Amino acid sequence: MKALVRDRYLSHEGSVQIKDIEKPHVKDDDVLVRVRAASAKPWGWDLPAIMQSIDRIIGRFHEPKPHVPGLNFAGEVEAVGKNVTRFQPGAAVFGSAEGALAEYVSANEKALAPKPSNLTFAEAATVAMPGATALQAVRKGQVTSEDRVLVVGASGGVGVFAVQLAKAVGAEVTGVCSTRNLDLVRSLGADHAIDYTKQDFTRAGQRYDAILDMAGNHTLSELRQALRPDGTLVMVGQAGIPVSEQSWFKALTRWLRAVMWSTFSRRKLVALIPTKIRQDLLQGLTDAIEADTLIPIVTATFPLDEAPAAIEQLEEGRGRAQVVIKFST
Repeated sequence: MKALVRDRYLSHEGSVQIKDIEKPHVKDDDVLVRVRAASAKPWGWDLPAIMQSIDRIIGRFHEPKPHVPGLNFAGEVEAVGKNVTRFQPGAAVFGSAEGALAEYVSANEKALAPKPSNLTFAEAATVAMPGATALQAVRKGQVTSEDRVLVVGASGGVGVFAVQLAKAVGAEVTGVCSTRNLDLVRSLGADHAIDYTKQDFTRAGQRYDAILDMAGNHTLSELRQALRPDGTLVMVGQAGIPVSEQSWFKALTRWLRAVMWSTFSRRKLVALIPTKIRQDLLQGLTDAIEADTLIPIVTATFPLDEAPAAIEQLEEGRGRAQVVIKFST
C-alpha cells in the first residue's frame, strides 16, 4: 500500500515522502480500514509542546525508525479481528489511530465510530482527536448555558470544535483569532470574535466564567485577569512555548504553577492532556453532528501526491489546521 512516511522527527524539506509499505496486520481487537481521507496534521492537534519536545530529544540520541504520521481518518472497513463485534466489512467509519496517512490503517474497535451520514469522508476525517479534545475541554470547564466562555485559538484544529460545542450547551462564546479568521469564527456560532492582532483580551476588562486556551501564548497571570473569581481556565495547547531543549520544562512548570494557584484560589486552572479516544467521546461528537450543532470545517483538500508539500507547509505554520489528504476512491 502507499503511505506517507517520515524518516526523522525533525522537520526538513523532503522528510515526508510517499512510499510503498506493507499493509497493517489486524489484531484480534482491531479493524482494518481502507482510508478515504485523513487529516494532514501529522503530530495530533494542539497537543502540549512537552510531547513534541520529548520526540525531538529522543531523536538526538538515535535514528528513529521510519513511521507513518497521522491520527485522524475516515474510511470503509476492510476486515475485522476475531473479537470485533461492532463493525462489519463495508461499514463507513471515522476515528483515530497512529499511521492514519496511508491507504490502510489498523485501529482498535474502541477508537472508531460509524460515520455520520450527513458528513463526507473528508469532513469526518477531521473530527476524532480534535473533536474529542474540545469536548473534554468543554466538560473540564464545566460550561453551562449561564456561562460566558472565551476560546483562545478559536480557528485552530481544536478551537473550531470548542466554539461549536460551547455554543451547543447554550453558553455565550467569544472566540480569539487572527484577522483573516474572524468571519470563520463568527460562522461557527461565536457571539463575539476578537482579533488578537488589534486587541488584547486580557486587558479589555471583560471576565469570563471559563477560558479554553488552545494557544498557550499568554502567561497565567494575564489569563487570570480575564477570568472571574470562581471561573475555570482549561489549558489545552502550549503553542506559545518555544520548542527547544527547555520547552518541556517551561510547560511542566506552567502546569505546576496552575495547580498551586488553584489550591489557594477559587479560580480553577486545569491542564488538559487529551486522553485516548473513548466511546463516550465519539458518541458525544456523533450526537452533536447529527443534530447539526457541530459542523467540521475543511479549509483545503489535497490528493496523495501533493500531501508531502502540504504537511511541510503545516509544520512551518504556513497552512491552516483543517487540511485533509484524500486517498483514491
